[in-house]
Amino acid sequence: MSGTTPAARPLPTPRTRAGQEGLDALLAGPGKALIGLDFDGTLAPIVADPERARAHPEAVPALAALAPKVAAVAVVTGRPAEVAVRNGAFADVPGLEHLVVLGHYGAERWDARSGEITAPAPHPGVEAVRAELPGLLEGSGTWVEDKGRAVAVHTRRAPDPQAAFDALRAPLTDLATRHGLIVEPGRMVLELRPPGMDKGVALSDFAREIGAGSVLYAGDDLGDLPAYAAVDALRSDGTPGLLVCSGSDEVTELRERADLVVDGPEGVVALLAALAERLD
Repeated sequence: MSGTTPAARPLPTPRTRAGQEGLDALLAGPGKALIGLDFDGTLAPIVADPERARAHPEAVPALAALAPKVAAVAVVTGRPAEVAVRNGAFADVPGLEHLVVLGHYGAERWDARSGEITAPAPHPGVEAVRAELPGLLEGSGTWVEDKGRAVAVHTRRAPDPQAAFDALRAPLTDLATRHGLIVEPGRMVLELRPPGMDKGVALSDFAREIGAGSVLYAGDDLGDLPAYAAVDALRSDGTPGLLVCSGSDEVTELRERADLVVDGPEGVVALLAALAERLD
């Protein structure tokens, strides 16, 4: 008895014309396509303790199936590159040779081919902020994540996470400004980091480096808005793009801007897998 080939999973339909043009360009010319992906909330579910964040179980298989068929896959994250590589289990995976991790918003870069990380010297303001934070945060119920080149104040564990977030935003902004840093707000987190780099700069620079003919970017949080703006700019210059939102009830700005909204990391992974199947 002859076997049957399983039906390929369907690709979701973008709700905008620009998004459909981006998807069409990716499918027509995958060898020049760049797949850009946030990590937390996009490839990995959001958890109370960021140190316990791990990529969705099907993320690496989906990426390994898709990466050889496109120009490159870039994980663009505020995390240190080393942490994203470890928590994503991206190292030494057959098929992921075209993967790069742009950590600290592009200040660090890990290449799967070499397994090496390149990065400039840390900003001196980060050490100064690190020393002052304990006194500023005493009794707030918050938790500080030390990212090496940045520090992030998480309010998700506080008795009232949103109230703590709102109360700390101004004093943390003042602290950051005094030491030459900026504050990047996110989902119950305020990150103090050096200026000059964001996910939009990192994505644009990498797209130019590889000569991308189309760009897909998926994210879930406010820090992904610069990457969305970068894709919009690329579209204006003639490079088609698809904006994907890893759906969240906590952040509506991306949902409103996206061409395609999927159901969190599970939906992102399903989209990547469907693309890999379609490109076979």
